[in-house]
Amino acid sequence: MRVGFVGFGRMGGNMVTRLIQHGHEAVVYARRPEVRVEAAAKGAAPAASLAELVGQLRPPRVVWMMVPAGDAVEQTIADLAPRLAAGDVLVDGGNSFYKDSIRRAEAVKRRGLHYVDAGTSGGIWGLAVGYCMMVGGEPDAVRTVEPLCRALAPEGGYMHVGPSGAGHYVKMIHNGIEYGMLQAYAEGFGVLHAAPFKFDLRAIAALWNHGSVVRSWLLELAERAFAADPEIRGIRGYVQDSGEGWWTVQEAIERDVPAPVITLSLLQRLRSREDEDFGDKVIAALRQQFGGHAVRATGT
Repeated sequence: MRVGFVGFGRMGGNMVTRLIQHGHEAVVYARRPEVRVEAAAKGAAPAASLAELVGQLRPPRVVWMMVPAGDAVEQTIADLAPRLAAGDVLVDGGNSFYKDSIRRAEAVKRRGLHYVDAGTSGGIWGLAVGYCMMVGGEPDAVRTVEPLCRALAPEGGYMHVGPSGAGHYVKMIHNGIEYGMLQAYAEGFGVLHAAPFKFDLRAIAALWNHGSVVRSWLLELAERAFAADPEIRGIRGYVQDSGEGWWTVQEAIERDVPAPVITLSLLQRLRSREDEDFGDKVIAALRQQFGGHAVRATGT
């Protein structure tokens, strides 16, 4: 099928490439000419405006947004909605707050449009191994975009988890769990780094991935990070957050669900912006490995 894409960054560009590799067609909107050239080189049809993008799609049109949560999503919807027709589908594949997704779904429904919130995990590795797709929305709308979701996901990696907002809710909790897992690995490797033995942290990460109960993809990425820089000297231990951890903690409080590990891992990220700590370097390095997230070089 043919899909319009708004947002051709780290993840968006790879998602477009994966869709094309699986036989789908993509029209990519980009303001900058060099990005349009890059999109065309990947096999997509470039569009210099949203009007041009919509004009290259066939009803029912599907426009997939991969833009930052918040104002960027609001503005994109405001610009797109008047150009679309009843039955068309807007997909938000970014990390939007689930209550915003519920509100947006209701707003575009009044225009006869459908809204799908597609929580997407996979980072910069999704092109090769696929993206985990956690999708919320009305069944008819989800069925329309399901061929795209199945192309993006590996086997077993796509699920319609519930109504509008449910996809971003599941992704929010997913990222909250990620905070806790990263913090646990960081603290463990921090103690190993400070131990009275000279441990090879790369080798230990590799060891634990063979039969250990703590084996995981994150440990595989830790092995890569330690292989590239055993002391992680090139990365400052400044750990950024993109909002989902905050939202998970807020939701836990609202639902009277204790979540001390996730809460403390969020607070630790705030602390990381003040003092240097080896564990914080581990988290920063792992986030760079799985998501291509920006890091701060030592001395900045």
